Amino acid sequence: MGFDRFRSLFMNLDTRIQLMIIGVIVGLCSGLAAVGLNIGLREFSGLLMQFQDKLIWVLFPAGGLVLTVLILKYVFRDFKGHGVPEVIFSVSIRAGALKFRSSFSRLIGSLITISSGGSAGPEAPVIISGAAIGSNIAHYFKANEMMRIAVTGSGAAAAIASIFNAPITGIIFTMEVILGEWSATMMFPVAIASVTGTIVSRLLNGNQIPFQHRIFDVSIYDILASVGLAVAIALFSLLFIQLLKRVSTILDSWFKNALIQAMIGGLVVGCITIFLPQVRGEGYEVVRALIGEKYSLGFGIVLLLILMKMVATSFTLGAGGAGGVFAPSLVIGSLGGWFYFRGLEAVFSQVQFSGASLFSLVGMAGMISGTMQAPLSGIFLIVEITGGYDAILPLLLVSFLTTMLVKLIEKHSIYHFELVKRGLLLRPRTDGRILSEIRPEELLEKDLIPVYPEMVMRDIIPLIQKSSRNYFPVEDKKSGQYRGMLFFNDIKTLLFNDDMLNSIIVEEVMQVDLDTVSLNDSVIDILKKFDSTNAWSLPVVENGRFIGLISKASLLDHYRKELKAQTDI
Repeated sequence: MGFDRFRSLFMNLDTRIQLMIIGVIVGLCSGLAAVGLNIGLREFSGLLMQFQDKLIWVLFPAGGLVLTVLILKYVFRDFKGHGVPEVIFSVSIRAGALKFRSSFSRLIGSLITISSGGSAGPEAPVIISGAAIGSNIAHYFKANEMMRIAVTGSGAAAAIASIFNAPITGIIFTMEVILGEWSATMMFPVAIASVTGTIVSRLLNGNQIPFQHRIFDVSIYDILASVGLAVAIALFSLLFIQLLKRVSTILDSWFKNALIQAMIGGLVVGCITIFLPQVRGEGYEVVRALIGEKYSLGFGIVLLLILMKMVATSFTLGAGGAGGVFAPSLVIGSLGGWFYFRGLEAVFSQVQFSGASLFSLVGMAGMISGTMQAPLSGIFLIVEITGGYDAILPLLLVSFLTTMLVKLIEKHSIYHFELVKRGLLLRPRTDGRILSEIRPEELLEKDLIPVYPEMVMRDIIPLIQKSSRNYFPVEDKKSGQYRGMLFFNDIKTLLFNDDMLNSIIVEEVMQVDLDTVSLNDSVIDILKKFDSTNAWSLPVVENGRFIGLISKASLLDHYRKELKAQTDI
């Protein structure tokens, strides 16, 4: 009863107060989820590390992936996907609606996948968990559509802010990647939740910068060399994106059973990690060693690590593992930056650069920007998790240049490409999103009077007097099948000619080659047909029968109403 009273009081508050309260609640819950996953990964990974030097380790990733698939597919029925695309889909199509089970299912799956040696990051599962928490809290408070979208994004922001101890990144990533808009109304609850989630993380884990580095004295040579680094990181980004796409497609094509896919993928990862243990799990120790200038492996080994990290991550996620590409992108980017610097140093041995640490740090930002096509997220993430404000100029240059280069070949990010291909990426307040909310049934006009092919013009006159329309559907008198349309403009001259009133029949003057639409068509497709035909009205035909008309005027009227509904929050 207390909860119902609280909800009743809440619903009478000003919208901004509602958003602030929900933002705090969502931030607390999402922050706890992120901290819980971090602690779980630390404890479980520690338990399994005692087996890392034994041959049995090769089986651990396979066992982890099989268990993950069993739990997600058959227990929670919340299977496959990076996590972030599902959140974007819910915002684009389902007004932020996510199932409650997604708030914990991916956390459990991620815990198993990563702890057992799978190559993936915990960030994507945490994002979908936080978004699902926000979505269900918004549902409890009976929030309207726009508020629910904002709160769903708030949960994702709090989760990413908590897991990285990076509140600005939480805000930027949510606005840039998940919500796709920068309105102040949306940003308000996102910022509240992000700050709250970070506070929770700092209270429980301490205010720590995940990756420490020395102070850089960035020179003009470093900035010029950053152009080449952007090209190198763009190539790594494109290769990584292609591997993520192709491995998943190959596994789905070759092995129809999800458990077989998990076993095969896990064995591939196990074979890689037994020889290259740096590839397993998140791989953050590699990043710490690189930017701390404590890495002494050879040039060729580093290139091998880059390629194997891509392969291992692709097989982990493609085989059904629960995880994301954030952490792998950071590892690949740092290795890529180190690799590029060593090559640069060998060619320009007389030039004094700031060192491998700077290029490893900047490479991380470039890789995040390239794979996710989110340069601001890449910049702010690296600045917050490394304290690298002194490297801001090469960070800016590499992040934006890498994004631009990748976009020349890959039009959409790793999170967006599948949604775009299926027509499911509809950003708020865009034409596609507004039109997707309108159903053809809402536009249907049924007040048309049918006529028959054999009717003469004289028989049409009483119907014209009775009708408020300038067009009439033509139907077969016996079967009721749609035959075409009769337009008043086509017959008005005939109506004033007595000789023709009794001699011209409908069949002679009706139009039969008109485009028609169906109630199964989307409003987006109907609008495209309006544009291609230059028509102002289109007949709606189902199973060969005329059921009504859709006019462009009615569509535009509903568009205006839906735009107002999506603007109000």
